[in-house]
Amino acid sequence: MDNPSYLLGALGVLATGNLITRALPFVLFSRRRPPGWVFFIERNFSPVIMTILVLYTLRTIDFSHAPYGAREIAAVAVTALLHLWRGNYLLSIFGGTAFYMIVLRFF
Repeated sequence: MDNPSYLLGALGVLATGNLITRALPFVLFSRRRPPGWVFFIERNFSPVIMTILVLYTLRTIDFSHAPYGAREIAAVAVTALLHLWRGNYLLSIFGGTAFYMIVLRFF
């Protein structure tokens, strides 16, 4: 792992992958209009990712034992309320996470 050529190779692969994924839409759609599904993904990507994150977070909750998932549900509610209030994804995520960490620590 301490081999500099290995690290440089890994960095090169990551940089190339990043460049391709960022440049590909411009190359593909520079001369024609993108198809409808591209606009659909653009419009719905953030809510879909948030839904996946919520489901992934709640997948291991045991609702049959105390506290019955109350902390997690409260944190999801705080996150949703923050987002409805301000409409800012970063505030919602960081605020909900901070609330959950405080609840875990003190309750």
